[in-house]
Amino acid sequence: MSSHHVIRDEQEPALIIANGESCNFELIGQLLEWSPLVIVLDSAIDRVLDLGIKVDVLLGDFDRDFQAEKYLEKQFPLEIVHTPNQELTDLEKALNYLIDRGFTAANVVWATGKRADHTMTNLTNIVQYRNKIKVVVLDDYSKVFLLPNSYEKWYPAGTIISLIPIGTVTGIRTENLKYPLQNESLQLGYRTGSSNEVLEDGFIKIAYQTGDLLMMECWD
Repeated sequence: MSSHHVIRDEQEPALIIANGESCNFELIGQLLEWSPLVIVLDSAIDRVLDLGIKVDVLLGDFDRDFQAEKYLEKQFPLEIVHTPNQELTDLEKALNYLIDRGFTAANVVWATGKRADHTMTNLTNIVQYRNKIKVVVLDDYSKVFLLPNSYEKWYPAGTIISLIPIGTVTGIRTENLKYPLQNESLQLGYRTGSSNEVLEDGFIKIAYQTGDLLMMECWD
């Protein structure tokens, strides 16, 4: 499969392919249709090429005798970005690369599943990018993103909505959710807003005062 790769401006979301559990081929195909740039994290490159996806950037620390240059024969043009800093994850490095390039949004796939530590880190670390780049993490079961302090969107009744605090989040108010929150707090490890759902067809509203609140749109 090949993305058409019509170059749009950096307002369109780039696509980052990490190295977790693969997602449905249809999902990644839909994202490619809107992605002007595709970044693959180093260890995932062989799986990505097996799908016939055109890669623009191969990024990572290239440890364990990884020979990045051999992929220049399979993909052209291909930018290879060596990021040896062990203080950052490869996903953080990819997001920093996009910020430096002027991108304002990124979709991320293959960032969940497999190792639990990688999943937790990938999901929680996106909060540091508030006001820098909009990050959406997708897999076959959920869509995860950091909520702004005030959020409103239309959903059909029964949509599963989970609110996951990173640390402590205060002053949370919701409308049109089955289990409402009225100026309440959530704290990771003690009280979260998992498996709530939209009460009626229509807009939900979520607002909070302090902290970082992840929203997960979930489906089975």
